[in-house]
Amino acid sequence: MNQTMIQFFHWYSEGDGKLWKHAEEQANYLSQLGITSAWFPPAYKGTNGGYSVGYDAYDLFDLGEFDQKNSIATKYGTKDDYIKAIKSLKENNIQVIVDVVLGHKGGGDELEKFKVVKVDENNREKIISSEIEIESYTKFTFPGRGKKYSDFEWNFTCFSGVDYAEGRDSHIYKIKSEYGDDWEEMIDDEKGNYDYLMFNDIEHRNPHVREELNKWAKWYFDETGFDGVRLDALKHISFEFYKEWLTMLRSNSGKNIFAVGEYWAPGQLNLLQKYIEATEGCMSLFDSSLQNNFHNASKEADSYDLRNILAYTLTEADPMHSVSLVDNHDTQPLQDLEAPVEAWFKPLAYALILLREKGYPCIFYPDLYGAHYKDTDREGNEQEIFLEKVDGIEELLKARKENAYGLQRDYFEDANCLGWIREGDDEHEGCAVVLSNKDAYDKPMEMGERYIGRTFYDALGRSEEKVQIREDGWGDFPVPAGNVSVWIPE
Repeated sequence: MNQTMIQFFHWYSEGDGKLWKHAEEQANYLSQLGITSAWFPPAYKGTNGGYSVGYDAYDLFDLGEFDQKNSIATKYGTKDDYIKAIKSLKENNIQVIVDVVLGHKGGGDELEKFKVVKVDENNREKIISSEIEIESYTKFTFPGRGKKYSDFEWNFTCFSGVDYAEGRDSHIYKIKSEYGDDWEEMIDDEKGNYDYLMFNDIEHRNPHVREELNKWAKWYFDETGFDGVRLDALKHISFEFYKEWLTMLRSNSGKNIFAVGEYWAPGQLNLLQKYIEATEGCMSLFDSSLQNNFHNASKEADSYDLRNILAYTLTEADPMHSVSLVDNHDTQPLQDLEAPVEAWFKPLAYALILLREKGYPCIFYPDLYGAHYKDTDREGNEQEIFLEKVDGIEELLKARKENAYGLQRDYFEDANCLGWIREGDDEHEGCAVVLSNKDAYDKPMEMGERYIGRTFYDALGRSEEKVQIREDGWGDFPVPAGNVSVWIPE
């Protein structure tokens, strides 16, 4: 069966502890659609308790169990709700992928004094002050949890930098420590060194920190039985750390835990490949290059040459390490990395990731369920966003589940109309796919001898025509203007 992931949340997912219960209720429906794995948001307590999306990690051991940061439940529910949701998904043969945020911590419990230097925000290698002493919230004692599960207390030696200093302006302060005056090594020189992202930046060269994070990973697996991890903000974390951490997790769990990382570098395939090489292929990456192509194609409409839609993408260059996507919580409207794919193009984009042979596709929650939210834009104006579910998304998923198998033949000779066929295999009938960003077309494609005389219909209902496969194994498959059609045998 084809593997298909869903990101089961978005940045503005409904709070009030409802998401885990919603996932529990939806497990059977998702399974029927052919979803084989669900990526959940960070499940631990953030700096704003029940309001935190989760990427502002405070206590990794608090999965909605302790009264901390003014709540017991996280935004998504209690620990009990979380465990029930995981159980329901697993009972429906859906693997659970948990979001792991190990680059920074926020919401420290106590102030500490320590020595720092200021660095230039645009070039973190450039020191712009003499050594000074500051106070910052780098002491984490977790008073609401006490010492349950772990008695480790974080202090300033566990961090390489902070952006808060009591009584001073917000700035990036590099901590002077025994583990090195430099930032940890990154694979790129963006901002000089992009180790520091936000809050208290974790110092992965500290052996006590590594030991604690390895211990936590084993505890998290033992508590929940997750099947995979989504690793946040790889651009800002030591690649050497994650090689070790994943090796330890797989060893301690006795499972070949799936891992996909977020190294967001739109249009920079070389950086994705460089990261995979540096980490010796121990994880997959989201194909930010392909997402960027989709965004551009949707904006440029019929002036975009569709023959280039897969060019310079991880899915084409290294499909074994690619998780393909159309949108996510960072690219959705009103987010910092906002680069949404226009609604008209989304069915085309989903056909490209769901019905071709390369890559591991991930669909986005609002594209299956829709979403409605408000936030401020970059100019500070409040905006109301309505995201409609993608037209035909269930049919596309069903076609992936039942028809997207076997030999693939591409018909990419036209700048405004792409087509391909999947011949099927011993257990599945195949399909033919045509997409256009301009005019209506009839695309001649070869389905093969096994389909001679067979009649095909458009599973998306875009066309009422039927296509009969001729004696030579070919058929002419229509597509409406600016749309996609998916043809399967009657």
